[in-house]
This record gives sequence, C-alpha cells and structure tokens, in this order.
Amino acid sequence: MQSLRGPVAPRNSPLAFGKSKGFILHGDSPAWTPSPPTNPSGQLVQPGFLHFSSHINMPSFLLLEAICIVLFAGVPPSLLLQEVHVSKETIGKISVASKMMWCSAAVDVLFLMDGSHSVGKGSFERSKHFAITVCDALDIKPRKVRVGAIQFSSAPRLEFPLDAFSTQQEVKAEIKRMVFKGGRTETSLALKYLLRKGFPGGRNASVPQVLIIVTDGRSQGHVALPAKQLKQRGVTVFTVGIRFPRWEELHSLASEPRERHVLMAEQVEDAANGLFSTLSGSAICTTTSPDCKVQPHPCERKTLETVRELAGLAPCWRGSRSTDAVLAALCPFSSWKRVFFTHPTTCYRTSCPGPCDSQPCQNGGTCVPEGPDRYRCLCPPAFGGEANCAPNLSLECRVDVLFLLASSADATPEGFQWAKAFVKRFVRAALTGDSRARVGVARYGAELTVAVPVGEYQDVPDLVRSLDSLPFDGGATLTGRALRQAAERGFGSAPGTGLDRPRRAVVLMTEARSQDEVAGPAGFARARELLLLGMGSEDVRAELEVITGGPERVLTYTGPRDLFDQIPKLQGKLCSRPRPGCQAQSLDLVFMLDASVSVGPENFAQMQSFVRSCALRFDVNPDVTQIGLVVYGGLVQTAFGLDTHLSRAAVLRALSQAPYLGGVGSAGTALLHIYDKVMTVQGGARPGVPKAVVVVTGGSGVEDAAVPAQKLRENGVSVLVVGVGPVLREALRRLAGPRDALIHVATYADLSHHQDALIEWMCREAKQPVNLCKPSPCMNEGACVLHSGSYRCECQGGWEGPHCENRECGISSHIGAGRVVSVLLFPGTVAKGGSRALTEGVSLRSFIRQTFSGCPLHPRCHAG
Repeated sequence: MQSLRGPVAPRNSPLAFGKSKGFILHGDSPAWTPSPPTNPSGQLVQPGFLHFSSHINMPSFLLLEAICIVLFAGVPPSLLLQEVHVSKETIGKISVASKMMWCSAAVDVLFLMDGSHSVGKGSFERSKHFAITVCDALDIKPRKVRVGAIQFSSAPRLEFPLDAFSTQQEVKAEIKRMVFKGGRTETSLALKYLLRKGFPGGRNASVPQVLIIVTDGRSQGHVALPAKQLKQRGVTVFTVGIRFPRWEELHSLASEPRERHVLMAEQVEDAANGLFSTLSGSAICTTTSPDCKVQPHPCERKTLETVRELAGLAPCWRGSRSTDAVLAALCPFSSWKRVFFTHPTTCYRTSCPGPCDSQPCQNGGTCVPEGPDRYRCLCPPAFGGEANCAPNLSLECRVDVLFLLASSADATPEGFQWAKAFVKRFVRAALTGDSRARVGVARYGAELTVAVPVGEYQDVPDLVRSLDSLPFDGGATLTGRALRQAAERGFGSAPGTGLDRPRRAVVLMTEARSQDEVAGPAGFARARELLLLGMGSEDVRAELEVITGGPERVLTYTGPRDLFDQIPKLQGKLCSRPRPGCQAQSLDLVFMLDASVSVGPENFAQMQSFVRSCALRFDVNPDVTQIGLVVYGGLVQTAFGLDTHLSRAAVLRALSQAPYLGGVGSAGTALLHIYDKVMTVQGGARPGVPKAVVVVTGGSGVEDAAVPAQKLRENGVSVLVVGVGPVLREALRRLAGPRDALIHVATYADLSHHQDALIEWMCREAKQPVNLCKPSPCMNEGACVLHSGSYRCECQGGWEGPHCENRECGISSHIGAGRVVSVLLFPGTVAKGGSRALTEGVSLRSFIRQTFSGCPLHPRCHAG
C-alpha cells in the first residue's frame, strides 16, 4: 500500500474509510486507483478479476462509478517454467538415466513441503508426486536411507519423522495420505523449527543430511538467515519450485553451487535427475552406472510477475477539508498485467549411453531406442533381411562365381590367408536357404589350380573344408595366364551356351602386380561373357581397372576388417541389374516430410527410410542431382539445402539425422517456405535445371496447401504428393494439381512398394523442358529476360553482376578494369572473347567461383 499524502478526510466524512486493500491512495487529496488484489497476508490473488474492498463509507452510486475491474491474462497450465535446451535424443537419455538412478547410502532425507494457499491443492498434489518419484530411487532402510516429511504453511506440522518407516512402500503410502493444510507461507518458521529441533527422528550429524524444500518461494518472512544457519550446520539444501515460483527466493534458500541445487517439480523426471546428479557429484551417494556422466546444459527459467501500467485517466471524486462536498476530477488509473521474465542458467543432468549411440543400424537404417539397452532398426527395403540393417547376403540371383586367389610369392602367405578367410565368410553368408548361386575356388601363381570346380561340392561345410586344405604356392605372379585359363576351364561342367546358362563371374583377389600382360587375356575372358570383378589393395587398383574394364568393378581394402566389410558390396555387384532411375539427368529435388504430431516419430522414421531408398537411385553431385530436405510440424525447418551435401553418402547421413518436430503442421506454410527460401538461386537452386518437390504427408494440415503448390508450379517447380493412410482425399487432390500428381499409400510400411512409381515420375519431370527464368535466377528484385536461348538479369537500385548479386569485375580477357558484365551464357551459346560458358547441369556456384576467381572485388561485394 502506498501512503496517503496531502489533506486527510475526517472520520465522519463521507470519504473516510478504514483499511482498504482494493485501492492505492496518492496525490494531494484522497483519490482511488485500482491496486492488485491481495489475500489477507498481502499476496496477489490468483488470476481472475480485480476485486476491491467494500470498507468505504460513501454512497453506493459513487462506489459503483469508482470501481474499475481489470481482467488478468490467463496462463496456460502446461507452460514450462524451466526448459533444458538439449536435443530430443538427449532428453530421452536424461529420461532413461532418471529411471536407472538408485541411491543406497546412509543418509537422512527430509521433505519440507509448502502447503500454503499460494501453492494450492493441485500443486501440492504435484509436490507429493515429486517426493514419491524421488523415493522410488532411494534404498529406504533403517541403516541406509531414512525419509521424513514436514508440511508448513502458517506453522510447520510434522507429517512423519525419519525413523517412522523402514520400507519404501510405507514411506510412499504415507506421502500419498498427506492432506493439504492451507494458510500463509511461513517458510522462515519452518526453518527455525528445524534449527531448534533438528531432523525429527534423524541420526543428527553422524550421516549426511539432505533437506528438500518444495515451495513456490513466496514466503511472508525473511528466509535467508535461517537458511544460512542450516547450511552452516552441514545440511545440504535443495529447493524445488512449484507452480509459478520466485526463483530469487529459491536461490537464497539453496546450497552452493545454487544452479545444482535449484530444481522444478513440474518436470518430475528432470527434477529427480538433477537432484541425484548433484548427490552423486558430492559423493553423498552413487546413483548410476560408471558409463553415465553428469553434464552441464544451457537452460532457462521463467518467473511470472504482475506489473502495473498506467492505463489512462478516468473520472473520480475528491474530498475537501473546508466543505463536505465531493468534487469530480480526472484521476490516473492503472491496469495490471502478468509478465514472464526469463533467467538463463545452467542445469546439470545425468545422461547414460543410449542403445543407439554406437549407431548399430547400417546402410542408412534408423535406430529407434526402446529402453535403456534395447533398440530396433528401421531399414531401407534393400537392407531389411538381417538385424541392424545388415544386407541380406544370400545370393538370390542365379550366378556362378569363381574366386581366383593369388598364391604367388609377391602375394605373401598372409595375404593368401586373408583371401581364404574372406571366401569362407562369403559362402557361409551367401549360400543359404534357396540361393541359386554356385561357387568355385582356384589359386594361381605361375599356373592355375582349380581347387573346387564351380558347383562341385556337397554343401557349404564341404566347400569350407576344401578351402582349409588349399596350400600357399609361391612362385611368379602370372595373372594374365590365370585369367585365360580360368575362362577356358574354370567353370567345369557349368553350361557354357544357351538361354539356360547362368551369369558367370570371376572374382580376382590379389595384392601383387602381374608379371605378364593382362589386357589381352582380360579381353578374352570378357568376350566369353564373363563378368570380371577385382579385389585388392590400393597398389593394384590401376591394374585391376584394366582387367575388369572399369573402376566400378573394383573393390579395394586396407586390412582384414576392411576386407570383410566388402562382402555386401561384392554381393551387390554379382547380382546387380539395371534399375529404373535417371542417374545422368540433372535435377534439383526437394523432399518435404510431414513431421507433425499426426504422423508420430515411428512413422516419420519410416518416411526417412523411404526417402533414403529413393536417394540411392540418383547420382548426387553439384553437376547432376542436388537433393534438399524440408520438414514441417509445429514449425518449418530446412534440414539441409540443395547445395549443402555434395555426395550421395553425405545426403544419406543427413537424411538419417533429420529432426522429428511434432506439433500441428501446415503443408501450405512449408510449401511457401520452399518457394521463398529453398528453390532459389540463393538457396542453391541452379538455373536451367528441372526442379521438383515431393511432399510425403499423413494428410493432416494440407487444407491450406493448394494455392502455395500452384504458386510453385507456376514458377516452374513440379509438385508430387505422396499421401499415407486415411488421408483427406479431396484436399490432397487439390494439392496434387491439374495433372493429378498423387500417389496414395495405405500405410507407412507400404511406402517402399511405391518407390519405382515415384522414381519414374521424378525422372519424367527431369526431362521436361525448362524456362530459364522460372524460378528467377536474378537476386535483389532483378528482372529475368529470356534472350537467344539464354537469359540476362536487368538489375534495379544499383545492384550489379550476372544475377544482380553485387559483384563488379570482368569475365573476359579483353574487358577493361572496372567494366561490369551482366550477361551469363547458357547451353546452346558460344562464349566469345575469352568469356566462360555455363554448361548444362553445372553448379551455378561452381561456375561463379571459377569465373570470378582472382577478380578484384568492389568493396560492397561479398567475398564468398
């Protein structure tokens, strides 16, 4: 309450009043302005209407005129008042660690729980839930952890002492039976009670004492001094905020370092993790396995405060000493608002290694944790045969394979043993079930020795025994002679002609250069329709490429482990057949994935797997296909742009790391984001290259997408929609546009069955004619003008350069210093006078860097 200044009305005056909590008096004469509502202890009342006291002796009609009611803004009950800024994966690890924590030590733990009106019954129940969660991790026994509880409000009340119960179940049941008291928040009285009597039923200072104060920090008294005295006695004090806490008071109560001893009860698992992280760090008790670590994370706490703002002037009535009259005047009045103030800090949390930390899922598979030590892999269709997305190594194609092992002196006995071990592991993995493949083994030095003719063995163990008995030979390295002999007699009784003949392949394994000529014998073998594959060290790569006919048929390795990792690649080369795709066609391709709550994290992971399988069908590099990814949910995020990743392997890795966002998604907002930020020259798009967007959605949030999709199409970007599940068909059909570019999939698990249809559509779009000015390559509002099979940018407002990008230097050898060139040549044009031409499909960024390298830059130009 502010004090009254100026003349005071006599008690018998119509304006005289007693103690008023509804108004603040100020000015030179009595006047009323609204003040925030308070309870009898002076605290702000809960959100709602602003009430005024009726203890005013004045006519009722004047009272009605004077009262002003202000409505506080509501506060959403689910608002997080403490947020730890970490990834969702780390949040999962913190949650897992919370469930693993266990404290078994001689320690007294006392809960001091706020049961005042400012906390309320609902928040008091949440305080109890927090205390029970903490007890779940305590080894409660008379010689180990003892637990007691005190509830305080206007006065402290002992709920049960530390020696009352000796089991976890008894303590938890007693906490559940605690009844909310209500009253004032007299935290200081509760602290003084502990200073006088100590921990009730405790073991005094013979064991560590931990006090956990659960409160909103809105005490009526001074708490700093009694809290300091308790801490000086060796008590470790944790403060746990509830409802809308005053963090300043919680910090003054807590032990040092305060950021480790202040928590928030509303996030129960996070608070329990923070509590036990601090206890383990102070050696009071060990709570987790040695692999778990306590790490600092940036976090943010919020305080809800009520602030007063001058709202304006309103008619009011003033009294006078000289007369009993009431005079009308304009008086200032205020409104009250609830405002959140943020307090950055550091939170210390324990996280344990997750089952997916070791990245067990191979070949682009997505690891989904299912507990502290369990996971499962969502695999691309091509790698779903085994656990961890290991490829299904069974040779399902019909093929005869002859392994040709170098056994010369230059190959070394060690290298020969590696090769034999590789073949044994390969046949055990590949010749399983209904495999139609047959294998043979030969070694060579100066001569070829066929140890196992192709297909002439009883079973795999028989083949392995024959390999074990195969000796190292030594001698010269005559690879050319061995190839000719293998072509003539290496396949034994295998059919040599006719339609029934299986595919035949020779796998040459060597680490030694040949001492005879190899090109002629290799040509002889290929002329007999033999597939030649080479495996060896980097030293013999060039020779192997000559033998096999190209680098794509050569596998190199650096050691035994690396050698065994080549098994899936060899299997793929033996059974590879042409697949639908457009490997050599230039294309700017953006996948837009629905990552909203309607999809869910598991279905989103299946989307990722599907997109990775599609990416395997394209030659990703800056001059052929560029791939970008946009995800949308509660927000829209560019996971990576078109020019971010320059290889297929990099794209596959980035697709695996795409974030699931949750929230309510808007496909229209995401398409506009692609229009404005992604399918632009600044975003990595290339002029003169076909462009396509593939939308994969569960159908929710597409109602607003038809117009943005049409805007993209009008700008030269094709849009295909893949709808999954019971989607809104009409909304999706409008989104798919007049060409009905829509693929409907029954379930997320069925996405792989529609991959070929999607690839066929993308390749068809890649062959469509393009408009060089759509989307416009000109930056900074420059106008794109088509001209003789190319285009030029007409810049505005002082911008310069081929794309109005603010560059100022010449590109021709005969152009003088300072002259600006703004014409960029495109396919079908010829560069004159030493200028450069941009060939079809070449990355614009690469072209600009090559063209302008070494040129002096205008001071306004960007150096990149």
